Amino acid sequence: MKTVKRYHCIIVDDSPFDCLIAEKVIQNTQRHLSVTSFQDGGKALDYITGLGSKPEMDTIIFLDIQMPVMNGFTFVEQFEELPAEIRRGYGIFFTTSSINQNDITRGKSYKSVLNFLNKPLTTANLQQIIDKLVQ
Repeated sequence: MKTVKRYHCIIVDDSPFDCLIAEKVIQNTQRHLSVTSFQDGGKALDYITGLGSKPEMDTIIFLDIQMPVMNGFTFVEQFEELPAEIRRGYGIFFTTSSINQNDITRGKSYKSVLNFLNKPLTTANLQQIIDKLVQ
């Protein structure tokens, strides 16, 4: 019997509407996914740090680039300062409603950022991400 790998998703987006859409897409994929949302990057970092080096499962972070309190770049910079044993098991996908070439170039400089996605998150995007992670 094949074991199904479980993933947790963290949505970090200042828009309650975008969080809701992403949550619904994740919940409706019929995969073994759980989801937690934050509208403040600082609270998401506190959550990650609070889990310490023992997250229950691999975690995908969907991170909005443009947020007023802590933007996505600041989040990633602080995330990458966390100890390696905490960062292990996390993959970050920047989400944005407008792809700016400067943002893409800057985002690719971070080791933790796996890719960029246009908002809103879609079932097709999520399926592609999960399929790549399962390989």
